[in-house]
Amino acid sequence: MTTITPQMIKDLRDRSAAGLADVKKALEATDGNIEAAMDWLREKGISKAAKKSGRAAAEGIVWAVSNGKTGVMVEINSETDFAARNESFSGFVKKVADIALQNACGDAEAIKALPFEGGKTVGEALTDLIATVGENMQLRRAAKLESADGNVGAYIHMGGKIGALVAVSGGDVGEVARQVAMHVAASNPAALDRDSIDQDVLAREKAIFEAQAAESGKPAAVVEKMVEGRVSKFLEESCLVEQAFVMDPDRKVAKVVADAKAGAKVSGFVRFGLGEGVEKEESNFAEEVMRTAAGNAA
Repeated sequence: MTTITPQMIKDLRDRSAAGLADVKKALEATDGNIEAAMDWLREKGISKAAKKSGRAAAEGIVWAVSNGKTGVMVEINSETDFAARNESFSGFVKKVADIALQNACGDAEAIKALPFEGGKTVGEALTDLIATVGENMQLRRAAKLESADGNVGAYIHMGGKIGALVAVSGGDVGEVARQVAMHVAASNPAALDRDSIDQDVLAREKAIFEAQAAESGKPAAVVEKMVEGRVSKFLEESCLVEQAFVMDPDRKVAKVVADAKAGAKVSGFVRFGLGEGVEKEESNFAEEVMRTAAGNAA
């Protein structure tokens, strides 16, 4: 039986980033074999991750990167903001975004299968991180934009709470593309232009405007004009290319891009707000402590 030395524990802990107790158990279970102990910890990590997979992960980081012609954005969630601020987590998210960009991949499931470090995939590395940090984490979604004859701008707001990608075609206007991405992060447009607006959303807004206008008691022809005006204003406020540019409200976004380069136009955008659409669990801190204590006593 091999004696487990403090140096062996330190070496394995440095390599695995696992907790002290888990490291010691792994070495004891594998008779001090470091490589076998790494495998033991990985297996244990997979088990831990499975137990945590049902817990809501609505915090985390959104990260967007661009090489000029291609931009990729990922959202990786954690259960708590505390975990999201952990350097291991933030570093992992940024590394995943870079890997996705290198592979021009904007699909979350496909990104999980991409090679990471140490012979692992991104998905396997995420499982290991779950075991290390002790929270459920998910590569929730990803997106990719490309522009063969223009640029893709990327912008991150509030350290990863909001991310945006903007593709501009028809001209080399990289800085303007990034500025429009900043605009998208701030204004959250519903669509690129009038042709791409969700028709169900437009119909609901129009119905509301019609009901409001009808209450005015004015003639039908006047009511119709009122509705047309309100619909037009809604579209101006909702469609990216028609919005007043946040950095120069006297110009619309489409004009800002065209002024930067004749013939240039916004061809696409994506905006992620951290945790949007994820139902957060309300937890009682005292109850959580009691559950943890009971689990440790078992």
